[in-house]
Amino acid sequence: MRDGFDRFAGTRSYITSPELRHAVNVAVALGRPLLVKGEPGTGKTLLAHAVAEDLGLELITWNVKSTSKAADGLYVYDTVRRLQDSRFGDKDVSDIRQYIRLGPLGRALVAERLVVLLIDEIDKADLEFPNDLLHELDAMEFEVLETSERHRARQRPVVVITSNAEKELPDPFLRRCVFHFIRFPDEAQMAEIVGVHHPELPKKMLKQCLERFYWLREVPGLRKRPSTSELIDWIGALVAAGLSPGEVAGELPFLGTLVKKPEDVEAVAQASGRARGGGYR
Repeated sequence: MRDGFDRFAGTRSYITSPELRHAVNVAVALGRPLLVKGEPGTGKTLLAHAVAEDLGLELITWNVKSTSKAADGLYVYDTVRRLQDSRFGDKDVSDIRQYIRLGPLGRALVAERLVVLLIDEIDKADLEFPNDLLHELDAMEFEVLETSERHRARQRPVVVITSNAEKELPDPFLRRCVFHFIRFPDEAQMAEIVGVHHPELPKKMLKQCLERFYWLREVPGLRKRPSTSELIDWIGALVAAGLSPGEVAGELPFLGTLVKKPEDVEAVAQASGRARGGGYR
């Protein structure tokens, strides 16, 4: 383990599997980015928040978009602002450094102390985006071309990269990462997660909610299966309405908190009709 770095053990609000904890600690020990994949709602993004919270580190977030460029993660040279300053003549525009704005990766590399860097949903960008990060993630350094200043990280940041598997990532990029696939929680782990958010929920109600939730996720033809966060919201709605376990067993109240596509609502209605005679499982 890296000197001065405590092992990640999870937090009270973020329930982790032993395999995920090992993956985080292996990535830190090797000084490699941790690439995490998994279906939406499995806590990929929240992992970086949990690592930062557990270890008392600053979290820097880079939310990748379809228009994101790797270079912008390092820094942006604000030429428009410099041009405006030169036109109005109220500033010395010869010092280019005042027009250099560091991006998330740049800030992580120049940080005085160890930080956690989250590169969220890297597969939203174009195919060259991951390849354009190879040198910086390997060498942990970059150069500001406009000033010829070179910056090198004092400590390698803890890098967590998430992907929804929307695109295949290039092999050279994958070779530089420690990979972990976050599996969707089973009922036992999900009960722990729900317990964090709804600690007063009666056991009978919890059991019924989980039974209906996992039944719903297995409805044939469902295009978007409900995620953990949607389960938490659904249970919150049930509690606020004061519904009983029996009412949850008989129907699926507040279905709109769980299912978000019209065709999925129809699929659930059809599956419910078929299941009424003999239970939901």
